[in-house]
Amino acid sequence: MTSSPSSTALGFWADLPRDGRWLLSTVVVQFFGRGLTLPFTIIYLHEVRGFSLGLSGTLMGLIAVVGLLVTGPAGALVDRYGARRVMLTGLFFAVAGYAVLAFATVPAVAALGLALFGVQLGVGWPSVNALVATVVDGDLRQRYYGVNFALLNLGVGVGGVVGGLVVDVERPETFVMAFLVNAATFVVPVVVLMGPLRHLHGRVDRPDDGGAAEGYLSILRRPEVLWLSALGLLAAFVGYGQMEGGFPAFARLVAEVSTRAIGFAFVVNTVVIVVLQFWVMNRVGGRRRTRVLALMAVVWAAAWLLLGGAGLVPGGTAAVVIVLVFHGLFGLGETLMQSVLPALTNDMAPAHLRGRYNAISSGAFQAGTIAGPVVAGLLLERGWAGGFIGVVVAGCLGIVAIALAVGRRVTPEVDGVPRSTAVESGNA
Repeated sequence: MTSSPSSTALGFWADLPRDGRWLLSTVVVQFFGRGLTLPFTIIYLHEVRGFSLGLSGTLMGLIAVVGLLVTGPAGALVDRYGARRVMLTGLFFAVAGYAVLAFATVPAVAALGLALFGVQLGVGWPSVNALVATVVDGDLRQRYYGVNFALLNLGVGVGGVVGGLVVDVERPETFVMAFLVNAATFVVPVVVLMGPLRHLHGRVDRPDDGGAAEGYLSILRRPEVLWLSALGLLAAFVGYGQMEGGFPAFARLVAEVSTRAIGFAFVVNTVVIVVLQFWVMNRVGGRRRTRVLALMAVVWAAAWLLLGGAGLVPGGTAAVVIVLVFHGLFGLGETLMQSVLPALTNDMAPAHLRGRYNAISSGAFQAGTIAGPVVAGLLLERGWAGGFIGVVVAGCLGIVAIALAVGRRVTPEVDGVPRSTAVESGNA
């Protein structure tokens, strides 16, 4: 593995080992299918299948709930049987889930399909991140996670555009076809894992040092793990958890912008991530990851404060511009986080426990994603728009404090800085 990966896209691809290229090659296709249905699933359940809006929202919540429930066991299975097997299992569940959902005409069948996909959501993060960590290492691993995130967003963005052009509530068959195409996109990584990557297992044997196997409780007793989990929960709470609840509600009810403007804001977010991810990851390489996370939180705090200003000029062009700029800033923060957080987690983890470490990180994120919309709904429903902005900004400042606390508890290598560099910096 090269110690100084090229800063260009072609150079990055050339630096990747063959297995890394195969893993990365399926991302756009898989998430194209996700984007094809993600924005329209609740519309499908409510307007096409005729379920009430409340029931449709509850059914959608099954994905996150099931995902959170299976994340812990998934991490343990990764460490015991290997990331590749667990990843394959999740992909099979996803194929089955979307195939069932395509033909779901009653709530029970829809619940089954969404729960099956929830299993994939729960096992996906621990297994994928652990498998990547066995294929690439060092600075190249950090860059891989950043590129993976950009490709993921590219796939979701293109899929969303195509889905918006294709699906039609007056033609239920268009939704059926979209869900079947989504199911088929999960077959692509299955073929790669069972073909070119069939030799991988993604499992590292526990060191033969006579020590006892570590469970989740013993891992969580490590201060750096506990702090990093709290950081992930807060980041999901003020970030992704609000993208589905707080942001749309604030933009629509307080800033009084159109749904079209809200939709276009998500397009701006995707474009910013795809365009800036490579540039950002080149500039954070070799820098302390915890400080990059602190910077991310500052950027997000500025974005939320800016969005709060849209409530002072509701319904006009200024509010629309603010909403669009907000999502651009939020996307910049995402590129910072995804350039360092997965690498920080996997460099912190002993090789034989990566499954559990990634499961803890995933569980924290999912908990924050579930809590975010709930808190936003309670605050905005009562007309406490200023309180909502205050809560998320306070959460961002909490991330800054936690990131600095993590930085004091991990080695320079885990924090993304070679020890020689850290020593020279300390002696300067």
